[in-house]
Amino acid sequence: MKKITVREIIKATGAQMIALGDMEAALDKEIWHVTQDSRETKEGTLFVARIGEVRDGHDFLPQCFENGVTACLSQKVVAPTNGAILLLVPDTGKALLDLTAYYRDLFDIPYVGITGSVGKTTTKDMIASVLSQKYNTLWTDGNYNNEVGVPLTMFRIEDHHEAAVIEMGMNHFGELDRIATAVRPHIGVISNVGVAHIGFLGSREGILKAKCEMLDHLEKDGVAILNADNDMLQTLEGKLPHPIKWFGVENKKDFYADEIEVVGLEQTKCTLHTPIGSVSVVIPVPGEHMVLNALSAAAVGVELGLTLEQIKAGIDGFIPTKKRMTLMKDVNGLTILNDSYNANPVSMKSALDVLANAEGRKVAVLGTMGELEEYAPAMHKEVGAYAAAKDTDVLICIGKWNDCMEAGAREGGMTEVYRYETQEAFWENGLHLIKEGDNVLVKASLSTGLSRTVDKLQGVN
Repeated sequence: MKKITVREIIKATGAQMIALGDMEAALDKEIWHVTQDSRETKEGTLFVARIGEVRDGHDFLPQCFENGVTACLSQKVVAPTNGAILLLVPDTGKALLDLTAYYRDLFDIPYVGITGSVGKTTTKDMIASVLSQKYNTLWTDGNYNNEVGVPLTMFRIEDHHEAAVIEMGMNHFGELDRIATAVRPHIGVISNVGVAHIGFLGSREGILKAKCEMLDHLEKDGVAILNADNDMLQTLEGKLPHPIKWFGVENKKDFYADEIEVVGLEQTKCTLHTPIGSVSVVIPVPGEHMVLNALSAAAVGVELGLTLEQIKAGIDGFIPTKKRMTLMKDVNGLTILNDSYNANPVSMKSALDVLANAEGRKVAVLGTMGELEEYAPAMHKEVGAYAAAKDTDVLICIGKWNDCMEAGAREGGMTEVYRYETQEAFWENGLHLIKEGDNVLVKASLSTGLSRTVDKLQGVN
C-alpha cells in the first residue's frame, strides 16, 4: 500500500479525529496498511471497525490500541490509548469505500471491473493473465469481491502497478452501486446474467438491473465489454451511454471464436477473431464455456493496446484459481475435477459438460447450490436431469435438496443415483461407490465445504 496520512483519511471520509497530545502530529501520521482484522493491527495500520452479523469490530478496539495501531475508523466513541487515533464516522462501511475512492485516484492507471452471474473469477484471472503480458497488473485475490474485499484489494495497489483488474460480486440491489462508486472502472466486463442470487433479486431482469449498477459508474471515456451470447445482456444494445464491445461464440460480433475443440479434461483449443486479427489459442482448462472467458480477455487486451501475440501468451499461460475446475490426476487412482469453490445452475451444467468429455466412468458428486430460495427445488431437479442427459454414470447428491436432484436424474433415466444428507454420511457409507480409474467431479456452493470431500478422496485427514 502507498503511504497516506491521517489528514488524507479525514479529507476522504469526513471523519472527526479524537486523539491525545499534539493534534498536528497526529494528522501527519502515516498509514500503510488497512484491515478489519484486529489481529493484524500494528504501527502503520488503519483498523476499520465494522458491525457484522456475528461480531462487532468495535469490541476489538482496545486490543488494537494495545497492538500499537495508528488509527481506527469507528462509529462509536471509544477513548483511544497508547497513542492511537480514533476517527469517528457515521458509517464505517461507507467511510471505507469513500477512502477507497480517494486512494484509487492516487494512481493514473486503467481499472478493469468484472462482474457476472457465473465465471467472473475465472474471467478475472484470464484477463489479468493477458494484461500481465504488457503491464504490471494487480488483480483481485481469491473471493475478495465484496464491499470489504474490494477496498482491501484496491489498497494493495502501489506506484509500480500499471493496471488493476477488480472483481465485483453482489447478491442484493445496491451493492455494486456502492462498490463501483469507489472503483470507477475504465472498462466494465459482464460475463453473463444467469440465475445466481435469483432468490434475492427476484428475476433475471432483476439480476440484469443489479449487474448494470457497475456500468453506471464507468469513466466518461469508458467501454462496456459484454457477452453477446447472453439473452439478457443483448437487451442493452443501444441503451448504454458508453460504447459496447461484444464477445461471443454464437453471435459473431466484435470478438468471436470458432474451430473450438475440447481436448478431454486437459484443455480447450479455438481460434479467436478480433478487430486486429485472428489467433489460435490453447486454453489450459477444459470446457467450451472457457472460450467466452478467453474472448473477454482478448477484448480487454485489445482495448488496452496489447498485440495478438501478447494476448495468446496470456491465454495459453493462464492459471485458474484453486478449486475452480482444477484437474487433479492420478489421485489414489482417480482423476478429480475440483470445482468446489462455488456453484449455481449454469456453472453446474458447464461442469457436467466438462465431465462428459472424460474417457472412462464419470462420477458427479454434487452438493447444494445456495441463494436460490424458492427456486431451489426446481433448479436442483433441473441439474439432476442435466446430469442424466450428459450420460453421467454415477450421481451422488449431498445436502439440502438432494431429493430434488435425485428425482430429476431418475426421471432422466439414470439408475445409479445416491443421496446423502451430509458429506460425512457419504464418507461413511458411499465412498465405496467410487472406483479406481473413475473421473470424479466435485462441485457445490462454497458454504457447503465440499472441498473436504476432495481432501477425503485424496486421503487427506
